Amino acid sequence: MDIGFDLTLDCANAAVLAAFYKTALGYVDEPPPAPFATRAEWLASFGEPEGSDDDGAWLRSPDGTGPRLSILKVPEPKTAKNRLHLDIRVPGHGTDDERWARVRAEADRLLAAGATVLDTAEGHHVVMADPEGNEFCVGPGPRP
Repeated sequence: MDIGFDLTLDCANAAVLAAFYKTALGYVDEPPPAPFATRAEWLASFGEPEGSDDDGAWLRSPDGTGPRLSILKVPEPKTAKNRLHLDIRVPGHGTDDERWARVRAEADRLLAAGATVLDTAEGHHVVMADPEGNEFCVGPGPRP
């Protein structure tokens, strides 16, 4: 049996993190489940108050592969290092220097989108944090 899974990020501002991860991963908004026309309708079916759709965002890859990402507002702040983090793999072939240059370019792109650099393992990966401090890594994709 193939078991699917979603990744869930707790946050203070779902809209900010959703915008960041759409940029970082190329993800798009996940449509509400059938038969609901909107997320607000879907949330109302659980008794959630009007406007509670601002408390979350649901994203997926454009082609539907990969894990979905749920971003949910919670009242408490992040207090420690993540025990689970994303590894963003930059595709492309070439020499080690060429691959590292693409990783650095992707890290720069994510800096412009609101991330921060926490550490760099030169030639291997860059440890970064999203706009709310959740850690992730940017590194080269698998070798062919």
